[in-house]
Amino acid sequence: MNPIPPAHLLNALNWRYATKQFDPDRKIDDVSWRALEDALILTPSSYGLQPWHFFVVTSPELRSRLRPHSWNQSQITDASHLVVFTIPEKIDVPFMEKYLDRIAEVRGVPLESLAFYRDMMLKDVIAGPRSAWSREWACRQVYIALGNFMTAAALVGVDTCPLEGIDPMEYDAILDLPAKGFNTVVACAAGYRSPEDKYAALPKVRFDKSNIVQHL
Repeated sequence: MNPIPPAHLLNALNWRYATKQFDPDRKIDDVSWRALEDALILTPSSYGLQPWHFFVVTSPELRSRLRPHSWNQSQITDASHLVVFTIPEKIDVPFMEKYLDRIAEVRGVPLESLAFYRDMMLKDVIAGPRSAWSREWACRQVYIALGNFMTAAALVGVDTCPLEGIDPMEYDAILDLPAKGFNTVVACAAGYRSPEDKYAALPKVRFDKSNIVQHL
């Protein structure tokens, strides 16, 4: 791996901005978009379970239907791409075993060798104390993916805007997600800021590091 200089990372993060107005005429090129999809896939998750599914909504008709259920935010229809972050309706034994099968396939190990790992997940997320709030746990995992996606986008010069101001149940209905076995958590628009976005040039407001970072 060839690490980027720290200054490049900070420049990208300082440039990153929750875009209020996208340029509807600018589209993300295929190479950049494939990299951003791969960044989603490469997001870390607890146990590596990946309790999520990402729906990339490019259909203008679907996005027009989603906009009224998104506080009428223009980002929904104007951005190049719209990603809906969802969680599975069930995080159960079949879900876990699908992941274990994938480990065995990718790493070329016998499934039986993963028995200890299977037992650990079963006693925690699937049937243990965490199972009572596994959907909340999955939502928290999704936000790791959201943050990873936004940082990756900034590094390749793509603008994003996270969107919690949406009605998840309406999104589920419009995108027919329950039939697919998923539920909406949050969305993120991606594209390029409009030259007319008056907020893009404002200084970024953050608390001083001494107020929020403490060394122990």
